[in-house]
Amino acid sequence: MKILHLSTYDNFGGAARATNRIHKALDFVGVDSKMRVVHKITSDNSVSNWYSKTILKKIQYELYQRWLIKAKRIWHHENNEMHSFGKYGIGIVNEINNSEADLVHLHWINEMLSIQDIGKITKPIVWTMHDMWAFCGAEHYALEDNNLRFVNGYLDENRSSTETGLDLNRKTWMLKKKNWSKQSFSIVSTSNWLYNCAKKSELFKESNHYLIPYPLDSSSTWFPFDIQIARTVLNLPQGSYLILMGADGGIGNPRKGGDLLKEAIMYLDKFSTLPVELIIFGQSNPDIPTQWSKKVHWLGAVTDDRILSLAYSAADVMVVPSRQEAFGQTASEALACGTPVVAFDIGGLSDIVVHKENGWLSPAFDTQDMAEGIKWILEDKERHEKLSKNARQLAVEKYNPEIIAAKYLEVYKQVLKKNNN
Repeated sequence: MKILHLSTYDNFGGAARATNRIHKALDFVGVDSKMRVVHKITSDNSVSNWYSKTILKKIQYELYQRWLIKAKRIWHHENNEMHSFGKYGIGIVNEINNSEADLVHLHWINEMLSIQDIGKITKPIVWTMHDMWAFCGAEHYALEDNNLRFVNGYLDENRSSTETGLDLNRKTWMLKKKNWSKQSFSIVSTSNWLYNCAKKSELFKESNHYLIPYPLDSSSTWFPFDIQIARTVLNLPQGSYLILMGADGGIGNPRKGGDLLKEAIMYLDKFSTLPVELIIFGQSNPDIPTQWSKKVHWLGAVTDDRILSLAYSAADVMVVPSRQEAFGQTASEALACGTPVVAFDIGGLSDIVVHKENGWLSPAFDTQDMAEGIKWILEDKERHEKLSKNARQLAVEKYNPEIIAAKYLEVYKQVLKKNNN
């Protein structure tokens, strides 16, 4: 069985890192798994670039960028999440169709494959959802409070009243509906929340759906370091309780909830005298000072997994204050390193954190309750040790790469069997 994974990146951003882990898990159990990307960062020989811009492609990309600038000028909306319009691909459909792969496994493929390209793939397709883009319009995350267009279709009458100008979400969704009408997809979601969203979406309601979390190598990469050694290596204080938060690209993204963590820390100040400091990775100390009531240690962008393991091990608790998460890899990584997690009961985090077993789940966006959870974990040493032990054990059992690989193998077998009938 030959599997071809397609991803724009191999190790930049959460989706790419997750894709690489799935690929490596399959390779570890003996599957002929290859990963092809546009932008290669790692030195892994099983990952290869599939891209050299021809003059024609450079011209097409420049024209696309110009269109994008003009379109955004006349489209105003309240969703600050990333939007991708699926109009540009690097021209590899024929190579995909003529490859030796028995099955194509799509991941995060924006600006690698266009919407039309995806519709032209002739090999069986499995598609792992790393966000909501595939079944939405152009947005990678739909605003849950007022947007169910991905369920009912992107119609004129269900457009948000706050949007004006060209409805690029509708245009993108209509392009998907037109080009994918005869395509067959097997959809893998990484959390119950994402699974339910994809299953009820208008675009994928007839597809086969599977639920498989991300794998995590808890033996050679994600494991606890001695807390004192971890703090020494990272130049962090030994005598304080350390609260960790991290997000790709920093905490400025509203979806990641940096503002909610700040609120929670303010509440913590009111009913706790514990000596607390913060660690934040994903960005360096901001050029414009931000007001935190506690000292913050800024680790910057961290791409080395071993350094991340040290950061998780150095912390007493990991806080993931996200408003939306398709999965929540920082939470699973922290647990594997024996660090309890506090998060809101939303998205994939609801699957990862077991309340009062390996951390604390707060009602959505209740920052006072989040502060209570942080205090509850930190104030009792014996309780913290038990949570830490549970965190490690549950992560090792749930995200075992061999178990995850076996689940994907079963999906592949079902898809190939159906395709051959």
